[in-house]
Amino acid sequence: MKFTATSVEGVWIIEPERRSDDRGYFARTYCSEEFAAHGLNPAVVQCNISFNVRRGTLRGLHSQLPPWEEAKLVRCSRGAVFDVALDLRPDSSTYLRHATATLTCDNGCMLYIPEGVYHGFLSLDDNSEVHYQMSQYYHPESGVGVRYNDPAFDIRWPEAVRVISERDRTFADYTPQPFRAKR
Repeated sequence: MKFTATSVEGVWIIEPERRSDDRGYFARTYCSEEFAAHGLNPAVVQCNISFNVRRGTLRGLHSQLPPWEEAKLVRCSRGAVFDVALDLRPDSSTYLRHATATLTCDNGCMLYIPEGVYHGFLSLDDNSEVHYQMSQYYHPESGVGVRYNDPAFDIRWPEAVRVISERDRTFADYTPQPFRAKR
């Protein structure tokens, strides 16, 4: 696997290295030793799938509060999505920055999102499917979110949002927190 750091602390684009022959190809999409060697949380306790019928479906931006913070490894197994990782960790050197990646079933790329970083995506094809590996169990009571088009984040989505939940559409404006240096 090829690990490429993004502009957000702890967020990585991971590209499987395909070994091809006349049958097709083989590639590893996860190795706990390689993840740990890059300082990534290798724990996987839950896997989820999000299927999105219509192009322009937006999900996010979501996270979970402590002690239920979760790292995510996100991959598009069908279609294509524009994936966003938004750093809302007040003690992070990249606080309020975001990283993006276009994940497709063809490129096989994945986005690693560490604990405390919010996540969302916009489907770029009808019938897109997103697969998540999670380091923490889903805990609905600790689920939080911010609005995808909040001006505090200046995220430039590549196309119009056509489908979105009422909850995701109506999150309040984000209030930036004072920077706290890591101790």
